[in-house]
This record gives sequence, structure tokens and C-alpha cells, in this order.
Amino acid sequence: MDEPLILTDFLNYISSVKSLSKNTVKEYYYDLKNFLKFIRLRKENLKNIAFDEIDISMIDADYIDKINLQDLYAYIAFKDRVDNNGAASKFRKVASTKAFYKYMYEKIKAISHNPAYELEYPKLDKKLPIYLTLNDAMKLLDTVKDESNVFLKKRDYAIMMMFLNCGMRLSELSGLNVSSIKDDNTATIIGKGNKERSVYLNESTIEALNEYLAIRPNDSLIANGDKDALFLSTRMNRISNRAIQHMIEKRVKKAGLPDTYTVHKLRHTAATLMYKYGNVDILTLKEVLGHSNVATTQIYTHLDSEIIKEATEKNPLSNFSLEDDE
Repeated sequence: MDEPLILTDFLNYISSVKSLSKNTVKEYYYDLKNFLKFIRLRKENLKNIAFDEIDISMIDADYIDKINLQDLYAYIAFKDRVDNNGAASKFRKVASTKAFYKYMYEKIKAISHNPAYELEYPKLDKKLPIYLTLNDAMKLLDTVKDESNVFLKKRDYAIMMMFLNCGMRLSELSGLNVSSIKDDNTATIIGKGNKERSVYLNESTIEALNEYLAIRPNDSLIANGDKDALFLSTRMNRISNRAIQHMIEKRVKKAGLPDTYTVHKLRHTAATLMYKYGNVDILTLKEVLGHSNVATTQIYTHLDSEIIKEATEKNPLSNFSLEDDE
């Protein structure tokens, strides 16, 4: 079943111009395809047709222009009722709908109004990120000490140091090249949306990388022609995301730590340690982590219970007593 041209054009726009990731484009496509199916169901009372079979190929800008804010809320409620959507899923559906209408109204001026402008986002539950304490992080690093394979010992240690000191995403680390490491002790990273940024490498991370590079196989042994790949698998290919995840899972288990400590939790850990011990302000942390919005960074700036306890005890009224005043 063909998709409407306006949807195809929008997906091309967010992919090529906005440089959104393939996964995001795929999610927006799914959301908007279902949105247009629902609108036909709602507006035309297509009760005798299975939802998945509803044809949306005929939908054009004039059709979109007749949709109002009430229709948009009805769609969110419909998906919530049918799919039992959580807050995060509803949030994404609102985001995809808003982005589509902004494109139609502001970018190509194909519609006369933008009802999605007033569409509210659902309230998200704020959850503190899970992170390793400093002691847990050192336990994880210590798991390489008795590794008999020198290549794995140096590689795994360098990978964990990059995660824990730089706060990289999994895809950012697996995509690193030897040429990504610069002489000024920085690494050039390709982040979300193909955005490039530089990350500073501290002394311990540089030392770990140099020790790994000293035993990294030479180019003649590297498979598939990916000679510039920084971290290699035992088969001499660029190490995959799943291989890194498996390595971290194995080391977490060996350290006796909870299996909730996944690769992404190492990113949380790096951000937390920088904020807690390095006096890093939130705007600097935003740049280090490659966030486009400072609101995203705020989840990393949580304070643990000891800091809250200490701050409370320092309140000048903490020792006040009525009995002392009598």
C-alpha cells in the first residue's frame, strides 16, 4: 500500500535535512502512518475495514488542513486505549505529530494553520538515572587484572576507561577510528544526527589507549579493509555494539555488581562523577555528553542521599531547639 507523498517528503526532510537517526525516522513513520489511518477512521467512519488495511495514499495537504486539535487528542487517546501506551510512547507520538505539522505549516507552507502547536506533551515520570558509585567503577576496572589474554586485557580496559571518563554513547565508541584520536589529547566523535564533537581525554584514558594501541594488530591482520577501526574484535573486525555490550555484561558479573549496570549506565556514571567530583557545570556537561537540549542533561545532575544529608545538616537551623531558647 503506497504512502502519501506528503509523508514521504516529510520523512526525507527529517532524514536528510534534520539528520535524524534511522531509528527516529522509522519511529516517526510508524507514528504518522497510524495517525493518518486513525484520521480516516475517525472522519469517514471506516468501521468495516481493519485498521491495518486503511488506505492513506490519497491523503494530501488539503485533507491534513481539515484536521483540528480535537482530532489530535483523539488520536493520542486512541493509541493509549488500543496499545496501552506509557507516557514515553505518548510523548513520542506528540513529538512526531508536532514535527510533521511544523514542517507542513512553517517549512513548506502547505496548510493554513497548525493545530499541533497547542498539543500538549504528556507528563513524564522523572526517574533518577542508575549509575555506578566510584567504588563500583573501580571494581569494574579491576576485573581486567587477571585477564590472561593481553589483547582483551588492554582493549577492554581502554574501552571501559573511555566510557567512564568521557561519557560516550555505545555507537560513538564503537565507531571510533585510530585517526579519531588527536595529538592534543582529544577524540573526535560522531554523535546523534551525525553531529561531530571533540571530547577531551584525561591522562589515565590516554595511558590506557596507548597501552592498547601498542599491542593492537597491524593493518595487514585487520579484516574487511577497516584498517582505521580503533577497537577490534578477536576476529580482527571493528568491534560491534553487541560485542561491547556482552563484554560489559561479563565484566559486571565478574565484579559482583547488579546486572542493571549496562553499557548506558557507564555513560550515566561518567556524567555523575564529573558533576559530583569535578565541579562541572550543567552547560559544560551538556557539551561533553553531546546533548542538543540542556533539559536532557539535567537528569544527570541528581544529588545522592549523602550530599542531600550533608546539605541539610549544614542548614543553620539544623541544631535549633525550643529548649535552648528557654
